[in-house]
Amino acid sequence: MGNSQGKQISFTDEVSLNHFRLLRVVGKGAFGKVRIVERKDSGLTFALKYIRKDEVVRSESVRNIIRERRMLEHLSHPFLCNLRYSFQDIEYIYIVVDLMNGGDLRFHISRKTFTEDAVRFWMAELSCALRYIHRQGIIHRDLKPDNVLLDSEGHVHLADFNVASDFRPSKPLTSKSGTLAYLAPEVFEGGGYLNEVDWWSLGVTFYECIYNKRPFDGRNHEQLGQNIKRGQPKYYVTNPAVTVPCLRAMAALMEKDRSKRIGAAGYETFTSHPFFADIDFEALERKEIPPVFTPSSDKTNFDATYDLEELLLEEAPLEARARRQKPRAELKDDATAKEIREDELHKVIETMFEPFDYTTVSYEGTAAAAIAASTNPEDILPSTSASTHTRHASQSRSTSGSPSLSTERSLNRSHASDTFSTLGETLYPSDANAISLANNNNNLHGSRASSPPTRPHAPTSQPNSQPYNPPRGQQHRPRGATRKMSKGGGVQMVLEETGSWSNLADHSVTVPEGESTVGKGKNNSGMLSFLSRKKGRDRSPKPTEPGVLGKEGARQIIS
Repeated sequence: MGNSQGKQISFTDEVSLNHFRLLRVVGKGAFGKVRIVERKDSGLTFALKYIRKDEVVRSESVRNIIRERRMLEHLSHPFLCNLRYSFQDIEYIYIVVDLMNGGDLRFHISRKTFTEDAVRFWMAELSCALRYIHRQGIIHRDLKPDNVLLDSEGHVHLADFNVASDFRPSKPLTSKSGTLAYLAPEVFEGGGYLNEVDWWSLGVTFYECIYNKRPFDGRNHEQLGQNIKRGQPKYYVTNPAVTVPCLRAMAALMEKDRSKRIGAAGYETFTSHPFFADIDFEALERKEIPPVFTPSSDKTNFDATYDLEELLLEEAPLEARARRQKPRAELKDDATAKEIREDELHKVIETMFEPFDYTTVSYEGTAAAAIAASTNPEDILPSTSASTHTRHASQSRSTSGSPSLSTERSLNRSHASDTFSTLGETLYPSDANAISLANNNNNLHGSRASSPPTRPHAPTSQPNSQPYNPPRGQQHRPRGATRKMSKGGGVQMVLEETGSWSNLADHSVTVPEGESTVGKGKNNSGMLSFLSRKKGRDRSPKPTEPGVLGKEGARQIIS
């Protein structure tokens, strides 16, 4: 993949897709995908998030995309997803960040049960990330296992700032932005909130890592909201038992009274809690404390179905699309109001989604200050009743002179639907996608979070320089496919006559709970061979990894 022929590439030019080799797809979102890429000049691997402009415009998410890009430009921390490059072409917006080979937290907790020590380590590192972004004047608003990524060593990194917002203590936010099951009670109550909501979300994530289920549920959004507002999660009796300090730490983070919620009432209330008190947080932030759990390096930590879908279902895969793209059609004289609006939004993307190269920039000050000083995308558009955008409370009046709204609302119905999904769906890849959008061990900002980050003009450290090694058997992905009838009467895709994706799926697809694909009389081996074994607690897998109790269900809920 990549340009092996044609015009010679100049790496001194502004960064573009031609500077990267395109490797496997590891995630999929509402209108974009994430894939592993490699710089052709240095061999460094990154994660490339590519988002279709047409879908961004259609869903009125232009403002969100530009704000996220600006936030990432001014954030740099060991436990965040730090931006490396950004650029665009005719069809796509591209955001390049550090590659995390460890997968996301959702991927791991859905497959294994972890010890309290492993979970404590994750929560402590995430608390460092929250303290840093809050001091930068940013609220994340969507902390959940899907947005927590692990690097190859097991350190966690907070990802996806799509619904994050700058804030000022004098002007609380009021919108229900984020994923419904992780929102704090004060978000539903509508009286305004600040950064304390992130500490509640950390508590929900904490709970989910321990019990492998969320603390609040409901048959519909309204019932779920009512349960969250009551703020009375059930703490189950388990075998092995959850310790009292762990239970109290979860309860202290999911404290309905914001003045008593640890973290929200001052960072020292979190670090001094008995469950976390033994941790040296300064050494932790310098990554001097080794992680309890280390993701496996012998197998992929991503869902393989995204790569298959790109090859089989995509009419014009990214590598082909990058070489020949049709210019966007000119606006016709008889264009409708909708077409005029879409053309305006395309122009906003072209002018305001600016290129970024981490090796050539240096910024000082807080992210919130940088966002406040920048131009609002809506300010350069003519007002229209069709727009669903509203202004954040921390932003100034528009050029038309109309005042800022006293409350925030969701940016658009399409995005709100994704964001509020109880399944945890958001704009970008979720659940088992393991988006590789995080910082590596040699991060640009290694100082304490108490001081604003300064990006060096010539960075002294580089991202992870280890080459990407695909799982065995995928080093050379076959290109092109033929069709033949399968034994079941369906269409089977065969790649260069070397085997079908159906056969590959037998070894890579996770089997739903309670189902088995093991046939009678077959000699089963490989990833699914355990399905043929006798079930029972006496046959449960024994812990073989530090920080892991065993397979899912090792911590049994008794009552």
